[in-house]
Amino acid sequence: MPPVVVVEAYAELARRVLAGPARLGRTRLVAVDGPSGAGKSRFAAHLADALAALPGAARPPVVHTDDLLDGWDDQLTFWPRLDEWVLGPLRAGRDGSYRRYSWVRRCFLPRPVPVPAAPVLILEGVSAARAAVAPEVTLAAFVTAPASLRLARAVARDGPEIVPELRRWHAGERAHFAADDTATRVDLVVDGAPTLPHDEDRYYVRIR
Repeated sequence: MPPVVVVEAYAELARRVLAGPARLGRTRLVAVDGPSGAGKSRFAAHLADALAALPGAARPPVVHTDDLLDGWDDQLTFWPRLDEWVLGPLRAGRDGSYRRYSWVRRCFLPRPVPVPAAPVLILEGVSAARAAVAPEVTLAAFVTAPASLRLARAVARDGPEIVPELRRWHAGERAHFAADDTATRVDLVVDGAPTLPHDEDRYYVRIR
């Protein structure tokens, strides 16, 4: 039986986030996970817009895990850096910050990127909703899309020269998601390549 798809409003999801408990210090952590090229960044940005549009709310910081990776070989092992720079301080009620990795210079840039101890933090990237952080997550989403489309999106964005590394990356993703059981633990699974007509700025398509 095919999955039942439902069109839902980002505004309603934003209200759901704010109504949820803060489990990372005073911060509600939203984890947006899924394989590369699935549409995680777009989903995270639209949710941040919806949160910013609520009365009395401000746009939450969005941290992309790609900015914390020390190159291709740091696909899953970056987490201690994220915890030290961002999650740990927020857990203690303090502002965090991180240094963004430059994929061109292949090093971390010196200027810190601030992450305030805001009511909401959106963490977006592969393994953002890993089991280890589940107790501190207010809401977790898994964004998915067909592998061929995800590969095409990545090549269009970064060029064909990344294909060898990208195929190795995809294999690492599959192994991680299988071992972590991510897609079955999250609160919602989102279609990152929906064919159902809808206003993509205001609505998303949920498949579970």
